[in-house]
Amino acid sequence: MDESRKFDFWYAVNNTEIVRLPPRHLETFGTTILNYHLVSELMDSVDQVRIREGRIQASQPRIVTPEAYSSTLMEGFGKEAEKYVEWLKRHETEIRVLQYGYKLKQESFSEHLVSDDMQTVVERVREEVEAKGDPLGAVVVGVDQPWDVCLVKLFWEVVQHSAGTNIEQMQKRNLFNSVGGVPQGVRNEIEAAFLAASRNPALISGLGKKLQDLGLFEEYQDRFFSLVRTSKG
Repeated sequence: MDESRKFDFWYAVNNTEIVRLPPRHLETFGTTILNYHLVSELMDSVDQVRIREGRIQASQPRIVTPEAYSSTLMEGFGKEAEKYVEWLKRHETEIRVLQYGYKLKQESFSEHLVSDDMQTVVERVREEVEAKGDPLGAVVVGVDQPWDVCLVKLFWEVVQHSAGTNIEQMQKRNLFNSVGGVPQGVRNEIEAAFLAASRNPALISGLGKKLQDLGLFEEYQDRFFSLVRTSKG
């Protein structure tokens, strides 16, 4: 990574402020939609402020094996945001989100410009979101480019807010219990994937990739190849 590119994502990270963190935590056993408002000042104009509105879809938290940490997916985010996530992956002791395989996706995006003082705009947006009472509404002050890095930082903060509850709820279902050295939650996910693939052969390839990503293909290979043979009649 050259110095100019490195500066870009750290510039965004260091100039991101979470004005309103959603009070509700991420769902432990389902997807979550975060509604964000990102306010940024245009660098080449005075009192020109851009307001971006959209949604971030976070898939259900997954317990994954160490081999699968690197398979976390992002959709709709740019190169600098991806590089920020890569940095977070290398510092797993500081962030748990990537250990649970969240998938990020931007949806329903829109943006508009307003001519006003930056702080005035921020307060107005915050008051509007507060008035809606949206438990998953977030307000972020960030940079105009690369702005999607600001959303990664928002998501990181939301995960820190949610992790304790997510882990507690998973523990109540014994999903962290080790079964043959693998968490019960991972075993459950594999069983569900085998069942789905047995009903729909088009899913067999995805099942194979999942087992490889989890580092468990060798353990399940006899069962997997039996499924392949069965699907071919």
